[in-house]
Amino acid sequence: MHLHILGICGTFMGGLALIARSAGHRVTGCDSGVYPPMSTQLQEQGIDLIEGFDPSQLALKPDLFIVGNALSRGNPLIEAILEAGLPYISGPQWLGQEILQGQHVLAVAGTHGKTTTSSMLAWILQQAGLEPNFLIGGVAPGLEVSARYQSQRSFFVIEADEYDTAFFDKRSKFVHYRPRTAILNNLEYDHADIFPDLAAIETQFHHLLRTVPRSGLVLAPAQDQALARVLARGCYSNLITTGQATGWHTQSVDALSFNVLNGTQLLGQVQWSLTGAHNQHNALVALLAAEHVGVSPAQSIAALNQFAGVKRRMETRGTINGVTVYDDFAHHPTAIQTTLEGLRAKVGAERILAVLEPRSNTMKLGTMAARLPAALATADLVFCFGQNEGKQALGWDPTVVLASLGTRLQAHDQLDALVQALASQARSGDHIVVMSNGGFGGIHTKLLKALATPRA
Repeated sequence: MHLHILGICGTFMGGLALIARSAGHRVTGCDSGVYPPMSTQLQEQGIDLIEGFDPSQLALKPDLFIVGNALSRGNPLIEAILEAGLPYISGPQWLGQEILQGQHVLAVAGTHGKTTTSSMLAWILQQAGLEPNFLIGGVAPGLEVSARYQSQRSFFVIEADEYDTAFFDKRSKFVHYRPRTAILNNLEYDHADIFPDLAAIETQFHHLLRTVPRSGLVLAPAQDQALARVLARGCYSNLITTGQATGWHTQSVDALSFNVLNGTQLLGQVQWSLTGAHNQHNALVALLAAEHVGVSPAQSIAALNQFAGVKRRMETRGTINGVTVYDDFAHHPTAIQTTLEGLRAKVGAERILAVLEPRSNTMKLGTMAARLPAALATADLVFCFGQNEGKQALGWDPTVVLASLGTRLQAHDQLDALVQALASQARSGDHIVVMSNGGFGGIHTKLLKALATPRA
């Protein structure tokens, strides 16, 4: 079958294209701003890419158009497909019907930690010899790719996003996946552009729970109030809650190691390069999900000891003249706070310079802005970047919202000026954490270059 994918360079749709290709389909696609690394990865797999959404693409005569959720009414190719009455489907629905049917799906949902936890879980299963299929919104070094599919393999790890499915299907993506093992990592208000309030997201999570069979497993932290409300509406499967001393929980040994316990029983110790209590939680639920498909805790702990993290999740981009630069995807106050607190536990009194680009729709709208001062409190210096106009313009003033940070705060609207300010103030032993869910204008490369330039 010939599939033409609209919005193919997005993380999810690009992974979907690779899976469809592995399933034996002919795949073509289009997007605006076709660029590496996704464009290169797709072209290496023999997938032809077209720049833009011109209606002339109907001449390709695919058997089916797969529509990404970045496209909406008014898009010229969408309008042409509708006018011609041609068959189309959303990416999540196609994946659920054509690929996930018959697989043991292990889905990782939640506001934070989906990519990291999915990567941990896929890594554990791979190290256990199960060679899982997966579709993840990032690349873990050990997995090398963000998506993989082999029809003869029966386990499928998927990052289960609560964002909507398509312009014609406003349900969350994850309702199409029908997991047998479901991790509910956490739940907070996010995606203010499509959800009016937290209750609306809780409803979508409740719909997800309704799709898990009775013999399936649901994993959730005991302390999360929003998830407690979701579970109270009905959980029809086996349930394990984590984080209580009487059950499955972790115990920090130091900044880079922790014990795994079930009650008072010590199962083993994880020693790795990741920081923060949030990553301990991610590891614990990945271990329990793996146990549900036959991997022992001892095997999981051994695998986690070799887990090298995920790109763009506190990824070290370089150390120049004693200054270490990290790239982190943090795009929500809770993620920002846990990331910085985890680094603080590791580096002690050494300075942390937090560089924030509020880029997600929720952050640009200012829905979470009032929580940012507390989230950034661990940092010694805070640099906030926001454009004054255009698509990435902020709907709030950092100098007002973050005023309580006092002299620790600098606000910039020009990238080059921000880079020079960072380079001039950084000193040996500093840790610069760049936090954005976008490309941030290539700031990491520019900053490392500026740090390497001798100062006058």
